[in-house]
Amino acid sequence: MTPGVLELELSAIDLADPGTFVRFDMDEVWRRFRTEAPVHLHPETGKGRSFWVLSRHADVRSFYQDDERFGSHQGNMLASLHKPNGDPAAGMMLALTDGPRHAAMRSILVKAFSPRSREFIVNRLQARVDVLVRAAIGRGQVDFARDVAERVSMSTICNLLGFPASDHDMLLGLSREALSSDDIDQTDEQAWTARNELLMYCQDAAERSRREPGDDLVSAMATCEIEGRPMTVDELVVNCYGLILAGDQTSRLAMVGSLVALDRFPAQWELLRSPATSLATAVDEVLRWTTPVMHVGRTARVDTEIGGRTIRAGDLVTAWNTSANRDADVFADPEVFDLTRAPNPHLTFGYGPHFCFGAYLGRAEVGAVLGTLRRTVERVEPCGEPKPLYSTFLRGYGSLPVELIPKRGVTS
Repeated sequence: MTPGVLELELSAIDLADPGTFVRFDMDEVWRRFRTEAPVHLHPETGKGRSFWVLSRHADVRSFYQDDERFGSHQGNMLASLHKPNGDPAAGMMLALTDGPRHAAMRSILVKAFSPRSREFIVNRLQARVDVLVRAAIGRGQVDFARDVAERVSMSTICNLLGFPASDHDMLLGLSREALSSDDIDQTDEQAWTARNELLMYCQDAAERSRREPGDDLVSAMATCEIEGRPMTVDELVVNCYGLILAGDQTSRLAMVGSLVALDRFPAQWELLRSPATSLATAVDEVLRWTTPVMHVGRTARVDTEIGGRTIRAGDLVTAWNTSANRDADVFADPEVFDLTRAPNPHLTFGYGPHFCFGAYLGRAEVGAVLGTLRRTVERVEPCGEPKPLYSTFLRGYGSLPVELIPKRGVTS
């Protein structure tokens, strides 16, 4: 029998093991970390060397702001930080750069993602959501994760990148395998294969955009200059790859998690259905509650101190959004799902220089789904248990069987 969280020493809770996040009540785990060891040195494991764990909102937020003391140059998650030579995309991918180079790359993407292009993408997004939700209504049991949420997020990021609709399902499958698993038996080799297939697809897209640039993000990167020179093909490939994964994962898992939360807190479903409820406020609470990206990792550049603990240059440091977003020092009743919560300073999209480039799009996707559900669905009936992901990085469900009961007068 697996011992309860309260019976374990914190040093025995292995945050490098994806099974930990399935076996334990992680809200209880993070309460203990925030109270007993808010700056905790996690021991070395079979996955790699020791790393620091930050669990308080204030420490996590400060960590995000500080790219002088903490660098992304070796990786930004445990899996890559534990590689002997760090992440091979370090220094090339937007998320794995710091300082002036990061600011320059980010500026290129922000300019490409203009208000005009955003409006075009969001309009297409709402139409896509309406089609997918209406197709699921009254159909009996559907898998909301696979039939709705993942098709919304992948088609949106693919449209932004300029990828043809015929490739979206294939890219969706590769994205799912690259960062997380719906199957506890997935091997490292399967994940490696998926990542490499994604990279090859991105290489083809990058080379095509160099030859025939269009009005999309890949073309914007392929035709730009950063610090006086064009991006290399390798830089184009890893940034394209990073945008696919980032654009797919967070909003998809937040959409699925929102239905799980609404089932657990039925009064919130009635609140969502009220036109008086702010959709923007509801979206932020969904993002806080679900927190799909559990942690971000960096490497200490210099000796420094946090919470009375000395962190040495070269140490690995992880900041846990899942804990920060439940910190009672910041959020009243943090373990209550409240769609009217305001203010809501969650850290789901990070903070500071590395604040998620796609935050606008992620909010738009979650808002489109919640808006369509409240306009068209009378109630959501669970048809089985949601299937959690098996990951140290992502949190959420890969499958959610439900029945969407339509409002009177609504048809599929």
